[in-house]
Amino acid sequence: MKKIVNVPSKQSLLRETRDYVMIALGLILYGIGWTVFLLPNDITTGGVPGIASIVYFATGFPVQYTYFSINLVLLLLSIRILGWKFSIKTVFAVFTLTFFLSVIQKLADGVVLLHDQPFMACVIGASLCGGGIGIAFSSNGSTGGTDIIAAIINKYRDITLGRVMLVCDLIIISSSYFALKDWEKVVYGYVTLYICSFVLDQVVNSARQSVQFFIISEKYEEIARHINVYPHRGATVINASGFYSGKEQKMLFVLAKKRESTIIFRLIKDIDPNAFVSQSAVIGVYGEGFDRIKVK
Repeated sequence: MKKIVNVPSKQSLLRETRDYVMIALGLILYGIGWTVFLLPNDITTGGVPGIASIVYFATGFPVQYTYFSINLVLLLLSIRILGWKFSIKTVFAVFTLTFFLSVIQKLADGVVLLHDQPFMACVIGASLCGGGIGIAFSSNGSTGGTDIIAAIINKYRDITLGRVMLVCDLIIISSSYFALKDWEKVVYGYVTLYICSFVLDQVVNSARQSVQFFIISEKYEEIARHINVYPHRGATVINASGFYSGKEQKMLFVLAKKRESTIIFRLIKDIDPNAFVSQSAVIGVYGEGFDRIKVK
């Protein structure tokens, strides 16, 4: 009996290549936010970069070496406990960020932006970091560090990933006081954590802003045909029954991108101004025409 070998298609190879390019782009943004805005202004972030920042503040040891050393240990644990499937893109991310940290620091050597405006440096740096991580996460990537710790703990204990990462980050940022001896900088670190998390959520969820429609109309067939043509979305016909009227009727179920809502409302109004329409937001829609399912 012949063994079946799965050969990756051209489409899947292009998709994987795009993922790696986007992960690299995200990490470049993260590196700029961290080393150009946060680090020169003595502002600590969370995760392994936070530990590397504290070591740098205390000893002057370059952040990229601390970042790489800690992640190397965590990656070995990750490969052993979680397997290569989880770790492969994390390995790529760690090596990529380590490389770009060295490049960015050389290019920005001696440049301290917003040195007299630490809050603005905090906002801009955290926004770049959050956006960079969001782009990496959207491409099924990971920056390593506390992600790995959280995944390992989550495997053996019923604790959410977000809670583990939050606790780790709070401990790391609070610890920066021992190196900086300045509670104001610690508070900036907390602000950085919040802004970074907020921007991360916005970037990750922006591509998944979808809506669903329930449309009740006598002219459901005409409405469905127009939705099929433009904005080129499918429509499912559901048999429904009015409780009050007892009348059997057809109801359309439509999933679309949020930006297509206006188009759908306009065509419904043109075809049947008396149609009953319900629109609601959905967290994510996966399948043809929407997002692809991503599982780490």
